[in-house]
Amino acid sequence: MALADTESGMSNCNEFSPFPEIIDLNVGGQVYVTRHTTLVAVADSLLWTMFSKKTPKELARDNKGRFFLDRDGFLFRYILDYLRDLNLVLPDYFPERSRLQREADFFQLRELSKRLLHPKMTKDDSISEEICQSDPDEGAPQCGAMDTLRMDTLRTITAVGSSPRSPSLDSRKSGYITIGYRGSYTIGRDIQTDAKFRRVARITVCGKTSLAKEVFGDTLNESRDPDRPPERYTSRYYLKYNFLEQAFDKLTEVGFHMVACSSTGTCAYTSNDPNEDKIWTSYTEYVFCRE
Repeated sequence: MALADTESGMSNCNEFSPFPEIIDLNVGGQVYVTRHTTLVAVADSLLWTMFSKKTPKELARDNKGRFFLDRDGFLFRYILDYLRDLNLVLPDYFPERSRLQREADFFQLRELSKRLLHPKMTKDDSISEEICQSDPDEGAPQCGAMDTLRMDTLRTITAVGSSPRSPSLDSRKSGYITIGYRGSYTIGRDIQTDAKFRRVARITVCGKTSLAKEVFGDTLNESRDPDRPPERYTSRYYLKYNFLEQAFDKLTEVGFHMVACSSTGTCAYTSNDPNEDKIWTSYTEYVFCRE
């Protein structure tokens, strides 16, 4: 059962509203087009106040005339989805729940914020109401107790003949992530023994968006592909640090292991003098897998 309509659904929209029926929004650089009735669907929310109690002249606009909100443009899609029917379906392994709750608090969507803090998930991964409510006086187990009984039974069955897996590992999604980097290092003249070792310009991340965000979290730079849906793939993310071992540690901590790697390299001199330092440049990729 989907999230109950406790935030008053459709508000009393003024039929003489100064706003058009279709509204263009610029949220943190991301453009959205929606109906005025959607924005005022939840009474007393921030958007309801903006688009029912104020006039268009009172609201900030960008240089193309779209109403501007200086918030997270990626997460606003979930705010808008919730406003459409007061039900929110999140993708698998959604790592941005706390940030989305912060956005819900900002937009004064109290019921959504409460459900994000204490989610009740249905089979379709929608944030919903508790659907099993027994009367405590009847002595029947409530949902929490039933869930505990089922988990205990599952653990007992699993323990017979095999070692139980960690629940956190069972819930993780399998997949591949490719880490790439272009690096360079300088080897001194043949008569020298010193060398300037590896210099990594940028570490790239290729793979499924949801997996990349799960592994690297806030250390992932999404600026080159900011609006990629969680279920799609990308090759344009990169990390905010330049230490390969730090990236490897992150992957290992969440159950990934390296399955393949490849590298190419070239050598050049800093000048036409063959006695000068040799500069080696290389591009390397490491493929990690979680089964």
